[in-house]
Amino acid sequence: MDIFSAAVMLFLIMDPLGNLPIFASILRHIDPKKRRRVLIRELIFALIIMLSFLYAGEAILNFLNLRSESVSIAGGIILFLIAIKMIFPSPGGVAGLAAGEEPFIVPMAIPLMAGPSILAALILLAHTDNSRMIDWTIALVSAWALSAFILMFYKVFTRILGEKGLTAVERLMGMVLVMISVQMLLDGISNYINHTTG
Repeated sequence: MDIFSAAVMLFLIMDPLGNLPIFASILRHIDPKKRRRVLIRELIFALIIMLSFLYAGEAILNFLNLRSESVSIAGGIILFLIAIKMIFPSPGGVAGLAAGEEPFIVPMAIPLMAGPSILAALILLAHTDNSRMIDWTIALVSAWALSAFILMFYKVFTRILGEKGLTAVERLMGMVLVMISVQMLLDGISNYINHTTG
């Protein structure tokens, strides 16, 4: 996987367009003067958490005595479930915040930006080829920067795309993620079979 492919995959998993309506609903109840500061703070928290998992991923796997196949299969399953929710969204909000309450790390940084699927994907990238950590860092920061840009201008994108447009884009991204998740799952199973039989 090259830097561009990794960045595209991470961007799709972050799903900024799918998160737009949720971020907008959370920020709507916050003092307008604080909105940008809160959003920037949560985006930075998300990046720090994701970088931590990227660089600590190998150590986590070694500590838990997990093989890369397990991470690939688990990541594929989690990614598949996330993708299904994107294609068939459930009614009701996911924020769980009282009106006017300012979010802190949860739910904007975790799990909306740095969710289990992105963390699993980062651990997998680090474990697949830990000699290319600079490449993975560039891919992660690029995907995060593009996601942050979209979320920073959430009002503009919401106005341009409209509610139906956002739904259509999110479902399309969900379809792409389904394919990525199935590939991760198949790779994990294939590597496991080769490792056991070989």
